[in-house]
Amino acid sequence: MAADAARQAVERVFSEHWGRLLALLTGQLRSLEIAEESLADAFEQAVRHWERDGVPDRPEAWLLTTARRRGLDRLRREATLARKLPLLVVDTEPERGADATLVGEEADAAAIPDERLRLLFTCCHPALASEARVALTLRMVGGLTTAEIARAFLVSEPTMAARITRAKKKVATAGIPYRVPTDADLPDRLGGVLAVLYLVFTEGHSATSGTSPVRAALCEEAIRLTRVVSDLLPTKPEPAALLALMLLHHSRRDARTDDEGQLVLLADQDRSRWNRAEIDEGVAFVEHAASFRRVSAYLLQAAIAAEHASARSAAETDWAAIVALYERLERLTGSPVVRLNRAVAVAEREGPDRGFALLAGLDKVLGDYQPLRLARADFLRRMGERAAARQEYARARDLAGNDAERAFLSRRLAELDAD
Repeated sequence: MAADAARQAVERVFSEHWGRLLALLTGQLRSLEIAEESLADAFEQAVRHWERDGVPDRPEAWLLTTARRRGLDRLRREATLARKLPLLVVDTEPERGADATLVGEEADAAAIPDERLRLLFTCCHPALASEARVALTLRMVGGLTTAEIARAFLVSEPTMAARITRAKKKVATAGIPYRVPTDADLPDRLGGVLAVLYLVFTEGHSATSGTSPVRAALCEEAIRLTRVVSDLLPTKPEPAALLALMLLHHSRRDARTDDEGQLVLLADQDRSRWNRAEIDEGVAFVEHAASFRRVSAYLLQAAIAAEHASARSAAETDWAAIVALYERLERLTGSPVVRLNRAVAVAEREGPDRGFALLAGLDKVLGDYQPLRLARADFLRRMGERAAARQEYARARDLAGNDAERAFLSRRLAELDAD
């Protein structure tokens, strides 16, 4: 029983506090790599010590103290401290609350400051490649193992390990600052952090490979990290808007496939399987973000998702409101993908021929983009252009990323052949 209690306590603290502890240690030890290794060692020690001595009253403080000692021991063993520090550019002022957290194992865990924003901005620094930002964020802030991240993105563990190692070395050698950007730089840098989190969510929500169209665990991790940013930056509406968008999309996950794992389109989904608590929370975040009276792409997308989530049936969807929101979003972003989505909404409101007209010219900018092929196929089918629709469905199937989507498009083709 003692062993079980120790393991459960370690798992709980790891899931709840890994990112928070690592962020603080990184600032104190001034090395992302040493902080990570020291904290991992501390968790390994915790399993043995807590099984023998019992779980401490303040397990987070125990881990912080143990990891810091481990890290300092390693730094002392280095040939020259001056040569190894600083490996990160850290603000010269004292860490907020550092003294309160490092007075020993009896330190009050509630006094441990939350430095995860520093860590997030470091992991999402624009000097790093996009794939490196994603991997480093999930590993360092999210606490996912290398194996878990590799499985999520369907690459080998050695490949992902090498990607993370390269990213950590880039952080050290490029002198990437370990700090929250200044007020002047924050808007641009915050956009980069949110883009990484949205990329993680998008891969989970619409998997580009594998057997299932949804990887719920990846979506949930993106939501958790976005919630952290929203909580730590309460005066910024963009994190709240992105969180709303994620919650509203994720609320439909159980209805997106049937019992046999086959893809179910939005119009055909059993809405009783949608998560109403997440919808209510998502709508609340939309309203909160809108209260700042600052329109953003995330806010408009979240408002569109809220319109879908609020409709009691597909027939009751307010397509006029959705089209109007897409028009605003297109004016704001100029994105051809937004134009494509607007065309789908217009087709629902005004007919497939009107939607089809909006696709004109998108091939030049989107190329062989699978959703474009799929939208064109659907419009042509509804317009009675069966031969052209079949050609587009076949190409869309060739471009599909996951098995469920390929199976759905094969059924569409079979239906065309049967009629």
